[in-house]
Amino acid sequence: MTDLVLDHLVYATPDLKAAVSDIAARTGVTPVEGGPHPGLGTRNHLLGLGGNAYLEVIGPDPDQADPEGPRPFGIDDLTAPALVAWAAGTTELDASVERARAAGHDPGPSAGMSRLRPDGELLSWRLTPPRTGVLPFLIDWGETDHPAGALPVVPLLSFEAVHPDPESVRGALAALGARLTVRKGPGIALIARLDGPVGPVTLD
Repeated sequence: MTDLVLDHLVYATPDLKAAVSDIAARTGVTPVEGGPHPGLGTRNHLLGLGGNAYLEVIGPDPDQADPEGPRPFGIDDLTAPALVAWAAGTTELDASVERARAAGHDPGPSAGMSRLRPDGELLSWRLTPPRTGVLPFLIDWGETDHPAGALPVVPLLSFEAVHPDPESVRGALAALGARLTVRKGPGIALIARLDGPVGPVTLD
């Protein structure tokens, strides 16, 4: 099975402006505006992590009405920013989903999404249902240029997870073909370390 690669980390926040300012202060690099997600009540800012990987800072969009359902990634329930999810990239989404199902894990149905960048360019992608926690959702950018290519970069030093029962998730990670170090700990958490200007910057 082809191993999937890290596409992006999801740093969700109840206050997007404040979170972007905090990351800029800690890393010395300001995440650039991505754009709104119409109908979801969110928008994002992005920061490159090196290669085709990036950090998505996502929070409520004050220019949109409240969505009919909850915002993704549990944003409505957050009281502080948190690294809540990660996406694994694939260039063959349907095949990746079928391989995972055959190996015992169902990542869910795929769906298409799109958004406009501030310069008016349309970005389109397909993904499985976004989920929080140790297991990734899958994303395929198709013919769209990967957004990481145009972003300022703060290199990713490490990315790992903590789980009370690591063995309970390793089978699903293997079925997905996703590599992630999972340590035993009292709760469930994702932890990323970035190469900041005065030492590592930890997001969790």
